[in-house]
Amino acid sequence: MFNHVWGLLTHPGREFQQISQEKETVSHLYTRYILLMAAIPVICSFIGTTYFGWMFGDGQVVKVMPIIAIYIGIVFYGMLLAAVAIVGKVIHVMARRYHQRPDLSQCIIFAGYTATPMFLSGIVALYPLVWMCLLAGIIGLCYCAYLLYSGIPAFLNVDRSEGFIFSSSTLAIGILVLEALLGLTVLLWGYGAHFW
Repeated sequence: MFNHVWGLLTHPGREFQQISQEKETVSHLYTRYILLMAAIPVICSFIGTTYFGWMFGDGQVVKVMPIIAIYIGIVFYGMLLAAVAIVGKVIHVMARRYHQRPDLSQCIIFAGYTATPMFLSGIVALYPLVWMCLLAGIIGLCYCAYLLYSGIPAFLNVDRSEGFIFSSSTLAIGILVLEALLGLTVLLWGYGAHFW
């Protein structure tokens, strides 16, 4: 499963073709890939916010107590898992006009692999500088967009121009989901100590 990570980062077109030939299930994807990949930003955020704390430009450091960080981490983890399913559902709904409409499980699998760069960008939360987390998130989002644009034509078996339109629409909705997730994440990890 983790050989797909390297393939998605280096040669996504071939990797998506290989993934589509594997015929895996959503439960297999979640148990062997998403549960582990989604744990990366959660564990890194836990370590970073409890040991180092959020560092702001004025030298202020905000730490979260470990017991509170556990609760926040559980909620954050659940949100990441749900976000993959939501984006998969969006892809499924938007693909209904194509004659080779993929089923919901294929769309969730595609969304799960497309989210790989965002999961990996969570590594920078080990030392949570606001500007560095923002930069890593933007880079992760850009590469997710690249994976989406390069994978959709092969995934839906459509030409590149139709794939571009579909990818753009999906990306716009995916960014809305991401923004909601990021907003909740900032509230949880940045101000979680005040909520509990």
